[in-house]
Amino acid sequence: MTVVTRFAPSPTGFLHIGGARTALFNWLFAKHHEKTGDGGKFLLRIEDTDRKRSTGEAVEAIYDGLQWLGLEWDGDAVSQFSRVDQHKAAAQRLLQAGKAYHCYCSPEELAEMRDKARQEGRPMRYDGRWRDRDPSEAPAGVDPVVRMKAQRQGETVIEDLVQGTVRVANDQLDDMILLRADGTPTYMLAVVVDDHDMGVTHVIRGDDHLTNAFRQSQLYQALDWEIPAFAHIPLIHGADGAKLSKRHGALGVDAYRDLGFLPEALRNYLLRLGWGHGDDEIISTEQAIDWFGLDGVGKSPARFDVAKLTNLNGHYIREADDNMLVSLVLPEISKILQGNLAEQADSRLKKGMPSLRERAKTILELSELSAFYAKIRPLEMNDKAAKILDDSARIHLGALRTDLSATDRWEAGILEETARHYAEANDLKLGKVAQPLRAALTGSTVSPPIFEVMEILGREESLGRLDDSLGST
Repeated sequence: MTVVTRFAPSPTGFLHIGGARTALFNWLFAKHHEKTGDGGKFLLRIEDTDRKRSTGEAVEAIYDGLQWLGLEWDGDAVSQFSRVDQHKAAAQRLLQAGKAYHCYCSPEELAEMRDKARQEGRPMRYDGRWRDRDPSEAPAGVDPVVRMKAQRQGETVIEDLVQGTVRVANDQLDDMILLRADGTPTYMLAVVVDDHDMGVTHVIRGDDHLTNAFRQSQLYQALDWEIPAFAHIPLIHGADGAKLSKRHGALGVDAYRDLGFLPEALRNYLLRLGWGHGDDEIISTEQAIDWFGLDGVGKSPARFDVAKLTNLNGHYIREADDNMLVSLVLPEISKILQGNLAEQADSRLKKGMPSLRERAKTILELSELSAFYAKIRPLEMNDKAAKILDDSARIHLGALRTDLSATDRWEAGILEETARHYAEANDLKLGKVAQPLRAALTGSTVSPPIFEVMEILGREESLGRLDDSLGST
């Protein structure tokens, strides 16, 4: 049997972090079975039947978010709205088989049922008054809905691959609506028909859908279709244990990209939200595909912690390819410098990236830390740098400039030795020379080792920046 999973988001906004984790688990499960020889497919269905809320921009945001995360789907994405005829046909099959019926309840009758349920302190359940009633009794001018005849005796049992055995008494389930009065299918019908027609074997989704699974199981049985395996994963909570919200960092995937997170870091972090492999924290995509199984999914809600994600992102930045990092920071630096980049910006950044990446946890931080390499002279000093460059510091820098310009090779070790000799000759600690030098050459008080910076900038640029800070021409 080929394992087929699916991700089925509603295009009513961005791809949120919970949806991204659901997509990742489905993708990994399919990829794992594909690699082990069982065959695996990961399908994408856009549940766009809500035409008022579904937008083309939201659909594109889902595509973009999944592709950025590296979760490519198999085949073309399926539009649920385009399959309305198949949904209606399934409802007609049930009507013809006597497993569904037309219900002519008025809004007033339904309101009366809700009021009675509220007074009795129980959930609203349709009372089945049209279940076995002769359609000839239908009131004139009322467009009926189509309801499924739910099982009334016994219980519905699901052997969930995460939650274990879960069951509900059938008398707790009422006759759900399949087609609305205007003939449009409901979510419950559309999902079952689509999953069946797409050959989905494993439905992996949030446990907020667990109650839906009971009704959907009965619908599969009524249609004489094989029920897929269900796996309902616990939802994500905030670090404080409360339901995940924007205040916990529950942003869209696109926002994390814009904030400077790497897709491999976010994948790794989402993987560890509710799934584990021993004590492993850093898990590559290849390892994840090898190891992933639903038996590793916990039953308790995972807690989303932006600080942990940020630290993990720092690890992936330190492990990343320098050229790739440069390609990511250059556009951000261009924004910082309003497009005014030095011609040598790219080459300097490539040389400086090994040190720069050790200090950053996001691409935005890395861009801010490395922007000085791309600046055009004269540099603008921040307040701390300007404060360091007082009259005393300028006097020492002026004298040190003479010594530096006389060095035969512009290399970090030689430049540091030159500065050290000057400091010792003037009874100064090296920091009293190095910090003003850093301020003059970077416009900041924070940078990689300043003598390494000088080597990367080169003799001409370094001396030019010194001259600028000294007011020389």
